[in-house]
Amino acid sequence: MYYKIRWNGVSKESIAIAIAESGREEPRFWGTIPHKPEAVRKWLKQVGGNENLEVCYEAGPTGYELFRWLTGMGITCIVVAPSLIPKRAGDRVKTDRRDAIRLAQLHRAGELTSVYVPDRDTEALRDLVRAREDAKEDLHRARQRMIKFLASSSDFSSCTLEKAVDQELQEVARSTEI
Repeated sequence: MYYKIRWNGVSKESIAIAIAESGREEPRFWGTIPHKPEAVRKWLKQVGGNENLEVCYEAGPTGYELFRWLTGMGITCIVVAPSLIPKRAGDRVKTDRRDAIRLAQLHRAGELTSVYVPDRDTEALRDLVRAREDAKEDLHRARQRMIKFLASSSDFSSCTLEKAVDQELQEVARSTEI
């Protein structure tokens, strides 16, 4: 028996699983398991081995740790970007069950494109860069709010306001310990 497994609904708490066996039968929803390495190992023992197993899952906010668990256990795994999953026109209902079955079907048919999975260091660097970009955007928005607030409640010119806000923000930044 040849399995193509779809792990969908990968969240912090659980993983939804659908199985598409070789052949033309409809994929079936297996159920959900906790998002923990021990639960994944236990499920693999229930299924009965790694040799005829291929797994795919949709990339999401939980990162690539599931990919690392599975490949570390000797299982072939791909990660698919949500934007690269073919969608039927008008199919807007999203549930873990439906998504898992559909992805298992597409994976068995070979219609999914995998994405690059970075190593831990590269993933950490990406997270750091994104956090820095978010902080810079937050600072810019706070600065703009401050300028707009001061402009509406005083009679300073916009040039004077921007200098005053910049000086105030610099003082706050110097006094803040990280």
